[in-house]
Amino acid sequence: MPKNLISIRDFSKDEMLHVLDIASEFEADREQNFLAGKVIACLFFEPSTRTRLSFEAAVNRLGARVIGFPDNRNTSQTKGETLEDTIKIVSNYVDMIVMRHPQAGAADVAASVASVPVINAGDGANQHPTQTLLDLYSIQKTQGRLDDLVIDMVGDLKYGRTVHSLTEALSLFDTKFVYTAPEELRMPQKYLDLLESRHIPYVQTDDIEYALNDCDILYMTRVQQERFSDMDEYNKVKDVYRLSASMLGGVKKNMRILHPLPRVNEIATDVDSTPYAYYFQQAGNGMYVRMAIISYLLGYR
Repeated sequence: MPKNLISIRDFSKDEMLHVLDIASEFEADREQNFLAGKVIACLFFEPSTRTRLSFEAAVNRLGARVIGFPDNRNTSQTKGETLEDTIKIVSNYVDMIVMRHPQAGAADVAASVASVPVINAGDGANQHPTQTLLDLYSIQKTQGRLDDLVIDMVGDLKYGRTVHSLTEALSLFDTKFVYTAPEELRMPQKYLDLLESRHIPYVQTDDIEYALNDCDILYMTRVQQERFSDMDEYNKVKDVYRLSASMLGGVKKNMRILHPLPRVNEIATDVDSTPYAYYFQQAGNGMYVRMAIISYLLGYR
């Protein structure tokens, strides 16, 4: 069976660190060509900017070619073809499949029928493991370590697949968590249970200023309208947090603000010019990390 990346649990701690090391090498020399002759499918069944383009850039930097689609409107899924059949067909043409899908669990389905490695580029509110690895890379770059840190995750922790995956990954390190969310958007219990099983301390709060001056990483998220079936529920919480530059007067000098993007109004634009903003560099790190993941799963590094 091919090695896949469907959940961050598919990688051990050592594998994560290995990928981060490879990403650092690619950042130092991003012009590679050792995947010449390979073809990689990028199948995006829901909209994406950063993830899709960084994957396609990564494939091109490695010398491979990309086929695929940016949404499912022009695919046979509109004719009723099942996801399983689509993946079986595409597997005949390529050496790897990168897939984003709005349905939680879709990546597992794809991996179960694919004959080539599958990378989950986000499946609903479930997992986003490549985002997690670029988040780890960003944390390591800005803090110099992944242990002995306070991570404050803010916003949509219920539907936010990035915070779910990042919690699982950082639970393997010596990390303290603060979860800042209204009651309606709190971190699902299964992730809190995981932390408790690993004796990782965490605090839940609805006050964005609770840990602002104590955290090393402030991980902001947007409230995702597309994950809500009830618009009244969305409207109730969509503007619950807004970070501005005036709130950062007492933060630690090493503190950095991350965000998986896109942002809406949860981070004011005046934060962009502060030394704490790192979300645009974080997005840039995605290409190097995805180059590393592709190379590793195809057995080249």
